[in-house]
Amino acid sequence: MAEHGGGRALVEAIGREFAEFEPPAAATTGDGPLDWPGYAEQRARAADRCGSDESVVCGRAWLGAREAVLIAFDFGFLGGSVGQEAGARIAAAFERARELRLPVVSLVASGGSRMQEGIRALRQLQVIAHACLLTRRERIPHITVLRDPTTGGMWAALAAAADVVLGLPGAAVAFGGARVRGGTDGEEFRAEGKFEDGQLDRIVPEDELPEQLTELVELLHPARLPRPPEPAPVPAALTAGTPARSGLESLRRARAEGRPRAREYLEAYFERCFEISGDRAGGRDEGMICGFGDRDGRTIAFAAQCGTANAPAGFRTAARLIRLADQLGAPVLTLVDTPGAANDAAAERGGVGPAIAEVFTAVAEARVPVTTLVIGEGGSGGALALAAPERTWITSDAYFAVIAPESAAAILKREEAEVPELAGLLRIRPEDLVELGFARGIAR
Repeated sequence: MAEHGGGRALVEAIGREFAEFEPPAAATTGDGPLDWPGYAEQRARAADRCGSDESVVCGRAWLGAREAVLIAFDFGFLGGSVGQEAGARIAAAFERARELRLPVVSLVASGGSRMQEGIRALRQLQVIAHACLLTRRERIPHITVLRDPTTGGMWAALAAAADVVLGLPGAAVAFGGARVRGGTDGEEFRAEGKFEDGQLDRIVPEDELPEQLTELVELLHPARLPRPPEPAPVPAALTAGTPARSGLESLRRARAEGRPRAREYLEAYFERCFEISGDRAGGRDEGMICGFGDRDGRTIAFAAQCGTANAPAGFRTAARLIRLADQLGAPVLTLVDTPGAANDAAAERGGVGPAIAEVFTAVAEARVPVTTLVIGEGGSGGALALAAPERTWITSDAYFAVIAPESAAAILKREEAEVPELAGLLRIRPEDLVELGFARGIAR
């Protein structure tokens, strides 16, 4: 799969039975809207070289057992730049996706707007953004692949607006191209840097791209996501414990090193998963696992805490996942396991309070059902944000508390020896939480 290969060759390498859409009527004649000297000859030479009359090729193809609409850029055609005709083709492809109810896969390699068409080219960013919005409203997923390079308006208006963003290793990704910025490219201008900064979901080697796109198209295909969706089933507990005799015993069980964690629950629950990553605002938190999974032929979204104190990026990623699931129509499963939100200086600077608020709001606004299982520690608001009102269950080796008993002792100026008593007074055992109406039951 050549980075700068022709658009048709690229889509044929990814899918099968590619059928190109009839392009909209051509809008560019002669030297274009600006009468740019030699522009017509530039286009003609690019067409001869690339075997295509524009920088994008659009059509439908099969990825595995599902069809998708593919939009592929050819960087060899004037740097993959977008003018009036390319913009019209992209917008028309999104329109066809809405008509056919097929996912959109955009394979981007572009230097941005075509300067030879001036403001007419720049305006295509608005056209494309509007096409993306209309498609999102119709619950059609958009998956993008950042190839080398993805810069300027096609990064900002098309690729960064996608529901899932994949990047090829080493791809240049930035709003300003290298020649515009000047200087050398650091990690922050590459796909790997964007991944670390939470702006990409994952880096995908070229030889794995067809398989991963096929998996994503299958999981997110509208045909798998009928409305209204049934709630996600409650996961079976991976331990069969007897009732805890005290609040302190519940604490010890939840904090035990050997108890099952989120990844073990996800592996037992799903046949396969596709994880997404990053808050799209500059951060990642490995203590929050988010994505979509396949269970008995159904797609279920998940947000799972891993037992750590979650950073703001983790909460924003969870909120993003819940909003995306609600948009597409997928039920949500959340796994709660955190001693509480991170509360250090970095977390405060990162906006941990507003980030938690985003999750509370996403859960409250969700039109799809959210199912929660508390699998370990349920530490205050950082845990409660992911818990579904009226649809929360708990395992026998978990607890939930308004505040950790140790912190309660500090606030009340009590001795450390009094922590066991406070753990009892707080009534944090699974049985207590069912009796108090917080949990619907104890998972078995």
